[in-house]
Amino acid sequence: MKQEKEATTGTKISPEEIKRVKGLGCLKDKRYDDIFNIRVITRNGRITTEEHRAIADAAEKFGNGEITMTTRLSMEIQGVPYGNLEGAIALLAEHGLTTGGTGSLVRPVVSCKGTTCQYGLIDTFSLSEKIHERFYLGYHNVTLPHKFKIAVGGCPNNCVKPNLNDLGIIGQRIPKPDTEKCRGCKVCQIAKNCPVKVPEVIDGKIYINPEECNHCGRCKGRCPFGAVTEYQDGYKIYIGGRWGKRVAHGRTLTRIFTDEEQVMKVVERAILLFRDEGIAGERFADTVNRLGFEYVNEKLISEI
Repeated sequence: MKQEKEATTGTKISPEEIKRVKGLGCLKDKRYDDIFNIRVITRNGRITTEEHRAIADAAEKFGNGEITMTTRLSMEIQGVPYGNLEGAIALLAEHGLTTGGTGSLVRPVVSCKGTTCQYGLIDTFSLSEKIHERFYLGYHNVTLPHKFKIAVGGCPNNCVKPNLNDLGIIGQRIPKPDTEKCRGCKVCQIAKNCPVKVPEVIDGKIYINPEECNHCGRCKGRCPFGAVTEYQDGYKIYIGGRWGKRVAHGRTLTRIFTDEEQVMKVVERAILLFRDEGIAGERFADTVNRLGFEYVNEKLISEI
């Protein structure tokens, strides 16, 4: 039986209670004294049709019938009166859905479509779900100096802005040219098909500047003579990115990682370094700048 939605009563909610329910993922609508928006965690922007129906059902029964998406790929049920918060959260929980995504904690992980996209180099859904389980859920009681955002991108197209997150991961495919097989073609297919125009033929041989190549892998299979058939797949990691009032572009750690467990170790080290050496109120970008990139880089990559 459909529950009647409550209209705003104009009842003022105490600051302590507003803070408490914010910790549950219920953010006050500043236009009203007792209306909230409930943030539903989607893990990495992917939900099932059953979960979608449950969110819609909760929005209809307990909110104003509207749902919005956040920049972190969470879903927000709009216009929920304070008295309906508990019922909405309970209905969502019946379908395995949780609310949250606020506070000085690891925030929900975002990812692009990864290998379902024509350019994807890594399984972003798989990796982001592992990060979600280990660090968003597993570190939920670990209070940090500020929020900590993580993004996983399948390729250097940067669709989910990994370089503008506290920590960003990008799939890589690093070419290993075999100059013995290069015939120095006048129209080099490797150079022709490179979207960032890095490869060039020098003295009759293909040369790909390793400092300028973005490792997108789009040259794979392009050379008819097999001059570029070998690649190293891996992960590039950015640290210290941020968007908002003060934008900071993340810097890349000084090595490419070749398996997921290495990536998970770096993520864990970054979070713990932020916890132990960050100052309350500062973002990870500020921590990196204050401690020095070289110091943080060494702490994160040593003996991995």
